[in-house]
Amino acid sequence: MDRARIEAALAGAYPGLPDAAAGGRPVYRGKVRDVVEGPGRLLLVASDRISAFDRVLSTIPFKGEVLTRVSAWWFARTSDIVPNHLVPPSHLGGRDPVRETGRACLVRRAEMVPVEVVVRGFLTGSAWRDYQAGRTVSGIALPSGLARDSEFPEPLLTPSTKEASGHDRPASGEELVRSGRVDAELWEEISRAARALYLRGREVAREHGLVLVDTKYEFGVADGRLVLGDEIHTPDSSRYWRLPGPGASAPGARSELDKESFRRWLAERGFTGDGEAPSVTDEIRSETAARYVEAFEAITGEVFEPNPLPTQALDELLAEWASTV
Repeated sequence: MDRARIEAALAGAYPGLPDAAAGGRPVYRGKVRDVVEGPGRLLLVASDRISAFDRVLSTIPFKGEVLTRVSAWWFARTSDIVPNHLVPPSHLGGRDPVRETGRACLVRRAEMVPVEVVVRGFLTGSAWRDYQAGRTVSGIALPSGLARDSEFPEPLLTPSTKEASGHDRPASGEELVRSGRVDAELWEEISRAARALYLRGREVAREHGLVLVDTKYEFGVADGRLVLGDEIHTPDSSRYWRLPGPGASAPGARSELDKESFRRWLAERGFTGDGEAPSVTDEIRSETAARYVEAFEAITGEVFEPNPLPTQALDELLAEWASTV
C-alpha cells in the first residue's frame, strides 16, 4: 500500500466502538480492543488505538484490521494444536464477522487464566536487558557469555502475571503454581500448548522468509477444555525478523514488522511510561501504519486491502453483530 493512501486514511483511523453500537450491553474497553459482553459469547472489536509502555497514545490507521485478520489467519493454522475461542462461521449461519468487518470477531466466553505466557526463541528484548543486568529471566538462570540475539537451544517459557492494575510481573511457572494462580496440571497443559504453538509459528513464518523471535499467548478454559484466546502471532504480540535470503535459517537484518520502532521513537524522546508522553505526529503514525500493513503482507503472504465500509456503516454492522452476543 503506497504512503499517499495511508496518509489519506489518518483522519479516519477507527477510535473504537461507540457505546450506542453495543445496544445497551456491557462494554469493556481495553487498550486496543472493545469487548461487548453477552451471557455466553463476546464480540471483540479491535480499534486503531496504539499503546506503548501501558499507555494509549494515538491511533494508527488499519491497525485493528491487521491484528484481527492476522489472528484469524493464525487461528486457522493452529486449531489442531489447541482449540481457540473463535465461534466458527458454521455456527453463525455461514457469516463471518472477521470477513465482514475486518476488525471484529465473535468468541466463546472462557475463564481466562491470569497469566501471559511469553515464549522466546532468542535472547533479545527485555530478556536481553535482564541478562545484561545479571538477573534471571522469569526465574531461569542463563549461562554466562551469551551474545545479544543468541538463539536458545530450546524455546524458553517466560510467563508473567496479569494484574488488574499496575504492571504485569514476571514469574516462573513454579511460582505461578505455588501461588495458586494456575493449577499444576493446567500449567503443564498450557506449557505444552505454548511451545507447540510457537514451534508451529516458527515453521510457518520460515516459509514466508521470517523468524518468529518471541511471542505471547493468553489461555482460558471453556466447557472444561483449554482454549487459546486474545490474539496470536500478531505484530503487537510478537517479534519477527526477516531471513537474509532463500533457504536461510538464521535471522538477517533486524525487522520492523512490529511496533518496536514506535516504542523506540518514544524512548528517544524520553518517554518510557512515566510523565507526559510526546505528541505523536502524523509522520510517525503514517510510518507505523505502513509497518503494520507490511507485517500483514509478510506474515500471511496476502495483499492487504482494508474493509471499504465508512465509519457509520461499520458501526451499524458492528451493532448488528453486538446484538448476537
